[in-house]
Amino acid sequence: MLKHELLHPKINEVLARGGHYSKVLIADGNYPAYHTLGPSAELVSLNLAPGLVSCCQVLATLLTAIPIDAANTMMYPQSGPYALPADPPVWDEFRKLFADAKSDVQLEPIEQMQFYDAVRSREHILTIQTGDQAIFANLLLTIGVRRGA
Repeated sequence: MLKHELLHPKINEVLARGGHYSKVLIADGNYPAYHTLGPSAELVSLNLAPGLVSCCQVLATLLTAIPIDAANTMMYPQSGPYALPADPPVWDEFRKLFADAKSDVQLEPIEQMQFYDAVRSREHILTIQTGDQAIFANLLLTIGVRRGA
C-alpha cells in the first residue's frame, strides 16, 4: 500500500525508474506535449476537460511522492501581444504549494526556447499533460534525493 497520495499507476512506474536529476514536466492545456518529449520520456494525459486536472493539483500530489530539487517555469513575454505586466497568478499558487510542503524550492523562470530544450533533454522522463487553462502554468521539476526515512 502506498503511503503518499499519488495513485496513478503509470506515473508511479515512471517516477520509480527516475532518479536524481530526472525531469518531470507538468504541462498546461496549451503546451505541445507530444512534440516536445525527451528521447526516453513518457506522456501521461490527464487532460479530462478544460481546467481538469489542474497543474496545481498535479504538483500538490507529486510533492507527496518525490523530492524536488528545482522547479523551472517558462518565462512569459515582457513585450509584444502576449506580454504580461507581472508573474502569472498560477506562479503564486505554485509558490504556496512548495511552502505548504515545507520545501525551499524557488521558481526559476527560463526563456521559452531554453524551456523546450530542457524538456527535450535525455533527463526528461515524464510529461503529465493537464487540462489547465491558466497561462504559463508549465512547470519543469528536477527530482532530488530522498533524505531520511
